Amino acid sequence: MSGAPELAPLLLSLRVSLQATVLALLAGLPVAWLLARRDLPGRDFWTVLVLLPMVLPPTVLGYYLLLAIGRGGPVARLAGALGVERIVFTPAAAVLAAFVASVPFLIRSAQAGFEQVDRAQVEVARTLGRSEWAIALTVSLPLAWRGILAGVALAFARAMGEFGATVMVAGSVAGRTRTGSIAIYEAVQAGRMSEANVLAVLLTLVAAGVLLLLSRIGGRSRW
Repeated sequence: MSGAPELAPLLLSLRVSLQATVLALLAGLPVAWLLARRDLPGRDFWTVLVLLPMVLPPTVLGYYLLLAIGRGGPVARLAGALGVERIVFTPAAAVLAAFVASVPFLIRSAQAGFEQVDRAQVEVARTLGRSEWAIALTVSLPLAWRGILAGVALAFARAMGEFGATVMVAGSVAGRTRTGSIAIYEAVQAGRMSEANVLAVLLTLVAAGVLLLLSRIGGRSRW
């Protein structure tokens, strides 16, 4: 078997994980900043809601996603209004599954980073007449960089390992939704152990690299 077919799922995993991590960063940072504010109404409820995907079985998470993006679901109806025929069993579904599974990791780590920001510096910015969003962008964000960067690494690693939810909403379409994790499972089921070994080692190396990065830049971030 040539190397290219074996590497294709890994390259797809990298692409899906990068896209999901960017989405997690864009969507997760404002949520993490809000959750770090102790005056947020219903803070405990929103925290539980945001972190729930971390503890739900992947198949349950995939089921909820299927209800949302499957035929008749609210996201599917919105996509249809925008001219998108379907989301399930497309690369977009794989990215969405990876995003939903990984964004809580970024939010939790970034929230910890925001909570460690020196409140005195925030108060000084307030006395200068800056708005809350200006303070978040110019004071809190730069000071919380360690937690944010650690969250990015964790989110990317989680997206790389996503399996259950991806299978349910994206399936296993070669070159489109068959990520590394799915390819390993299918290779083992079919007895193609050499292919499974190659993919497993490559995914392990990627995960180890992410953990090494995390240990260097996020060692002081707390959970």
